[in-house]
Amino acid sequence: MKFTDGFWQLRPGVTALYAQEAYDIAETSDTPDGPGIVVTAPTMAITKRGDTLNRPVLTTTLSSPAEGIVRVRIAHHEGVRWHGGFGLSGVNSGRATVSLSPTGGVLDAGSLVARIAPGAPWDLSFEVDGRRVTGSGHKAQGYIRLAPDAQVDAGIVDNARQGGTAPTASTFVHEQLELGVGELIYGLGERFGPLVKNGQSVDIWNADGGTSSEQAYKSIPFHLSNRGYGVLVNDPGHVAYEIGSESVERVQFSVSGEVLEYFVIAGPTPKDVLGRYTALTGRPPVVPAWSYGLWLSTSFTTDYDEKTVNSFIDEMAAHELPVSVFHFDCFWMREFNWCDFEWDPRVFPDPEGMLSRLHEKDLRVCVWINPYIAQRSPLFREAAEQGFLVRRADGSVWQWDLWQAGMGLVDFTNPDATEWYQGHLRRLIDQGVDCFKTDFGERIPTEVVWADGSDPERMHNLYTDLYNRAVHDVLTDARGADDAVLFARSATAGGQSMPVHWGGDSTSTYTSMAETLRGGLSLALTGFAFWSHDIGGFEGTPDAGVFKRWTAFGLLGSHSRFHGSSSYRVPWMFDEEAVDVTRRFTHLKMRLMPYLYQQGIDASRTGVPLMRPMQLEFPDDPAVGYLDRQYMLGSSLLVAPVFSEDGAVEFYLPEGEWTSLLTGETVVGGGWRREVHGFDSLPLYVRPGTVLPWGARSDKPDYDYHDGLELRVFPGGTGSATVTVTGPDGVVKDYTANLSEVTG
Repeated sequence: MKFTDGFWQLRPGVTALYAQEAYDIAETSDTPDGPGIVVTAPTMAITKRGDTLNRPVLTTTLSSPAEGIVRVRIAHHEGVRWHGGFGLSGVNSGRATVSLSPTGGVLDAGSLVARIAPGAPWDLSFEVDGRRVTGSGHKAQGYIRLAPDAQVDAGIVDNARQGGTAPTASTFVHEQLELGVGELIYGLGERFGPLVKNGQSVDIWNADGGTSSEQAYKSIPFHLSNRGYGVLVNDPGHVAYEIGSESVERVQFSVSGEVLEYFVIAGPTPKDVLGRYTALTGRPPVVPAWSYGLWLSTSFTTDYDEKTVNSFIDEMAAHELPVSVFHFDCFWMREFNWCDFEWDPRVFPDPEGMLSRLHEKDLRVCVWINPYIAQRSPLFREAAEQGFLVRRADGSVWQWDLWQAGMGLVDFTNPDATEWYQGHLRRLIDQGVDCFKTDFGERIPTEVVWADGSDPERMHNLYTDLYNRAVHDVLTDARGADDAVLFARSATAGGQSMPVHWGGDSTSTYTSMAETLRGGLSLALTGFAFWSHDIGGFEGTPDAGVFKRWTAFGLLGSHSRFHGSSSYRVPWMFDEEAVDVTRRFTHLKMRLMPYLYQQGIDASRTGVPLMRPMQLEFPDDPAVGYLDRQYMLGSSLLVAPVFSEDGAVEFYLPEGEWTSLLTGETVVGGGWRREVHGFDSLPLYVRPGTVLPWGARSDKPDYDYHDGLELRVFPGGTGSATVTVTGPDGVVKDYTANLSEVTG
C-alpha cells in the first residue's frame, strides 16, 4: 500500500506520524518472550518540555522468542484490542540478554543482535554474526491516518470476486527496513510473477486467481533476503508490501490498526533462515513414501464412473506406468450437493466395494472436498440450525451463489462445527478413502461474524489454516502421523506443517508451465518442503508437446499428479510417445525413491524443501540470484525443464564437474549451457562428488530401499562420503562410498 507521493509528499488524504527518535530506552520483562527492551519514540524530536505535550508516540518493544530471532512490536495505542498473530509453535521465552548504556540498547539473541541508538534520528539495526544486515531508519516506523477519500491503493480485490471487501480501516502502522545495494528479496508465498520481488507491490490476501495472475492461493507474510536474514510479519490479515516499489531503498510492510508485529530471523545462509523460520512456525512432517508416486485423476468436469476409472488404471498397468494414488475429483458427489460427503449413487452405487477393489490393485484413494455446504446439500439445514455455518451480523447465514448455489461456509472457529465436519471425513475413511484434496479456502468473506469473535479481516487468510488443520488432524488420528497427507491448494504461514500443496489452476501452455515453476520456487523460499502441480496444465487441453514436456518436469518433483479440467490426462490420449515419456520418467522417479524419501525426512528435521531454488543451494554464487527456470531436486540433482516447442533450453551450471544422469556426459560448470532435448530428455545433472542411492525397483515408490540398493558415485569429489538411506518401514542404514571409484 503506497502512502507517499514521491520522496517529499504524502498522497491526498494521508496523514503520517513517524518515530523520530529513541527518547527513552528501558529494559523490561513484560514481553511474551521474557527480557526485552521498550523504546518510547515520539513523533518529533523532543528539544524542550513543551514538545512532549499533544505529541503522539510509538512504543517499540524488542524481545526474542528463540535463538537468532528478534520480535519487534510497534504500537500506537496499546489499549486497542489486538487481534493477535499466528499461532507459533516454536516460541520459547527468555532467550535474549539485554544491555543498556549511553550508546543505546542491545538485545542479544545469539546469532542475531538488535541495536537501538539513543536520540534522533531513529535508528534500529539488526546484525547477523556481527554484520549489519538491515535496519529501521528515519521515517521508517510510521503511523498512518487516512481520510475517507484518501488516494491510496488498497490492493485488495473486491467482495464480488473473492469474498472479502477491501479494508475500511482508517489507520495503519508500517515499518520500512533497509534494502541494500545488490540485495534481493524472495518469498511471500506461492507467487507466479518474477521470483525476485524487488520492485513489486504484493498483497498478502488469499485469492482464487489462477496461476496467470498477481493473486495467490498461498500468501505468506515472510520474505527472505540474500543478505542473510528473513522477516515474518506476525499478522494473519492483509499485509501490504512495497518491495523497493515506493521507497526504492526499503522494504515496506503495513497492516491496518494500531499495532504491527514482526520477527527478524537470522541466517547467515538461506537454509539457516528457513531452519529458524520453520522451527518457529512449524516443521513439515514426514509424508508417506506411497505419496511420492504418480497420482492419476478423473479430472474435473469429465464423465466418469467405476468402469472409466478401472479402464484408466488397467491401461496404465498394461503400459507399465505405475500409479500410486487414484483421485476422484468433485463429481464423485452429486452436482449441486457439494459438499454432502456422499457418493453419487447414480454412478457409484457400491462405493465400499469399489474402494476395496481399488485397494486390491495396491492403490490409495484420494477424494475432493471443500469447506462449503451447498444449499441443496442435505447437510445445509442441519449445519445452519446448529450454528455450524458462518453468519452475518444480523444472525442470518452468510450465503452466495458463486461455485455452489446458496452455499454456506463451515465455521471452523466453532469446535462443534469442526467436530461435525470431521465426523463426515471419518465416515469416508472408514469406507476406504486414504486422503483428501482440500480444495478452495481462499474466498472467505469479511462482512461476517465468527463464532469465536475473530477479526473478519484476519480470518480471511487464517481460515485455510483451520480448514486444513481440521482435515489433517483426522488423517493423523486415523492413519498415523507418518501416513497422513493432504493435497491442499490454499495456505498461510505455518501451512507447511500440513503437506502436500499443489499449484492451483494453470493453463495448458509452455508459459503457464514456467509460471507454475516460479510459484513453486517462491513457495519453497517460504518454507514449504513438498509441492506439486497439475501435469499438463488444468485449463484447456495441452497439445502433445506440452503434455510430454510437463510430464518430465512434473515427475521430477516431490509429488506428481495428472489432472485437468474438462479433459482427461492419461498419456495415450496424446500420442504413443507420451506413453513412453511417462514410463521413462515414472520409472526414473521410482529408482530415485531412496534419495527422494531421505531428502523428505531431512526436510522434516531442517525445514529445507525438496525443490530448492538455486539461490538456496548456492547462495554465494552471484549468477544464481535471478534464476527461476531451473531448480535443485534435493541437494544433488539439478533440473532444467524444457519450456519450448523445439526442445531448446538454456540453463546455468555452478562451478564443478557435473554429470548428466540421463546420458552420463560430464561437463564443467561455472557458466551457461544451451542444449536441445527430445521429449524423452531434459537437462538433469548430478552435482559433483555425489553418491546417489539408486533403488532396485521401478514399479512402485514404497518398497524396501535397502534390498538391491546401488550406490552410484559421480565424478568431482575426493575421499569418501557416507549417505543415509531410510526405508518406508523406518529401517535406517548408512552407506560409505569411495569417491574415486566413479560408477555413475
